[in-house]
Amino acid sequence: MEIVLMARDEPALEKAASELGPSASSERVDVGDPADVRRAVGTAIERLGGLDVVVPAAGFGTFFTTDVDYEEAVRTWDAEVGVNLRGAFLTVQAAASHLRRPGGRIVLVSSIAAYTGGSRPGAMAYAAAKAGLLGLTRGLARELSGEGVTVNAVVPGFVETDFHGELSRDAIEAIIAEVPAGRAGQPEDVASAVRWLASAEASYVTGQVIHVNGGWWFGS
Repeated sequence: MEIVLMARDEPALEKAASELGPSASSERVDVGDPADVRRAVGTAIERLGGLDVVVPAAGFGTFFTTDVDYEEAVRTWDAEVGVNLRGAFLTVQAAASHLRRPGGRIVLVSSIAAYTGGSRPGAMAYAAAKAGLLGLTRGLARELSGEGVTVNAVVPGFVETDFHGELSRDAIEAIIAEVPAGRAGQPEDVASAVRWLASAEASYVTGQVIHVNGGWWFGS
């Protein structure tokens, strides 16, 4: 299986592709730029000879509350929604018509914040964007499932990565204490859910939300 990794951080991309081996390559892209997304997806299609699976996973989060400067709030909102939600839409829009029919797969990556509003006040933009991904999942599933392309979302809970680098060890332990599974999530936990949704075994699963959170949130 051949993979094309896409992100803005070129050194990190090249490192990840190298670790995955010769079947993986990388392509730098700014998912907030429609022209750049179309270019990068087109390059991937040429390189791979078509598409089987698309996993839009770009995202970031910053905190701001309703009492901050208005212009700053708008800039932060636009940046977060632009990457987390609009970036996923642009990627899917550029890729969808090239997915294999039947058998194509789209797996979107949302967040538990879509349900909780975030781990603390100030995550409104991130939570709104990640909730929007669930609507995007269902809307795409309505459109594409009849063509044999499934569309689902994975919703991670707390996953111990650099994304949460600002949290102290005490804060992390406090979160883990609330998780019935008794541990933090790992990237492999999320990857396993994505891998299953991308497989032939999940061919009758579409428009669904798969929670990967160790029981931290029981939801639908």
